[in-house]
Amino acid sequence: MSGNIKIPSLDSVYFVTDFGAVGDGVLDNTDAFNRALKTAGENGGGIVFVPAGNFLFKGHITIPVAVTLQGIYSYAPSHQGRINENLPKPGESGSVLMPTADKGTEDGEAFVILNHNASLKGVSIYYPEQTDEQEPYKYPWTISLRGRNCAVIDVELLNAYNGIDAGKYDCPRHYISRVYGQPLRRGIYIDQIHDIGRIENVHFNPWWSCSQAICDFMVEHGEAFLIGRCDWQYMTNCFAIFYKVGFLFDDFGNGKPNVLLNQCGHDESPMTVVVNKAQIHAGISFNNCQMMGELYVNESNKGPVKFNNCGFWGTIHGRLGQSGSASLMNLNGKGHITINSCQFYGWDIDPDRKGSSCINVNCDSSIISSCSFMRVKDKHITVGENAKKCIILGNMFCGDITIEKAKDGVVEEGFNATI
Repeated sequence: MSGNIKIPSLDSVYFVTDFGAVGDGVLDNTDAFNRALKTAGENGGGIVFVPAGNFLFKGHITIPVAVTLQGIYSYAPSHQGRINENLPKPGESGSVLMPTADKGTEDGEAFVILNHNASLKGVSIYYPEQTDEQEPYKYPWTISLRGRNCAVIDVELLNAYNGIDAGKYDCPRHYISRVYGQPLRRGIYIDQIHDIGRIENVHFNPWWSCSQAICDFMVEHGEAFLIGRCDWQYMTNCFAIFYKVGFLFDDFGNGKPNVLLNQCGHDESPMTVVVNKAQIHAGISFNNCQMMGELYVNESNKGPVKFNNCGFWGTIHGRLGQSGSASLMNLNGKGHITINSCQFYGWDIDPDRKGSSCINVNCDSSIISSCSFMRVKDKHITVGENAKKCIILGNMFCGDITIEKAKDGVVEEGFNATI
């Protein structure tokens, strides 16, 4: 073999304990892990294995090119919490990484940095100094992707403040799969993706804590999925609960999103989906999704947004201190919006916003077809002053069909029925 390329041997597996790592929850393992990772990288790549234990870190670790940092889990674990009373407590089992650096600030370096073709697999990341008795402590991003074809697989982000950063650096073709946990402020941030990225089987639940302080914080500040510039971003089976915003689509300074979402959902949310920007040529497509809360396509959007075979329902008044849902969809902007074969239930719940329609249409153009409106209410659909053309076709309504129109000549209706 010519040149300086080093091919890893079949036994290119390195154990962090051979480099001085100790999983006692006391010793700082930053240097030991980095030496093991660097050694693997200098030898052409390999697997750096983390056995069961509680590995404390007072600094940050970097995974070099073609190196995998791997713990014992072959599937993202869960630990004792609100819905898992009989499971082990955090730190009682598995390969647990326990970061403590930069407590109190979001501006520091990420705990784990991944370079090209690097992977993080099979570990639980738990912040031992985080609190659920008050507003949580700030921390920087837990994981930062900084190369092409990075992967995060079978990882639990138990109580991270900020979860996975896949947006500050160009990281096309990333693969994020089977990531569970409870990031408190932000879950996953996507931006600057110029080749297809994949995110699948990500579930953010209150597995760490459902204390009043944590729930109040998440409902007021939490953002589960933040999606900026991306080209053909695929998201499948991504779910979150209790965040202020479930799915946020925007231009964060690098361009607009183009996303296909399948079997995704968000539960118990003030704002389940917020679309500020979408790419004009392709936009955002939701298929077979389930959303609880209010959805907003805002005036700033010019790209198409499509909903097919999705279910929408409202949050309950008083639940987690929320006021309850008013309208389930608020549609604005110049982008064409398509709503097909969807089901709506539980709107007009907020006592301070009585008389709300299920869908408020103020976007330039829209089609609402083959949908089911599952409640008898004063208003099903309101078509406002800013709408230019709205087609309402082949829908089923409980009770009388109640469509309010701000002006004539905008709405075309046909083959709608009552049950």
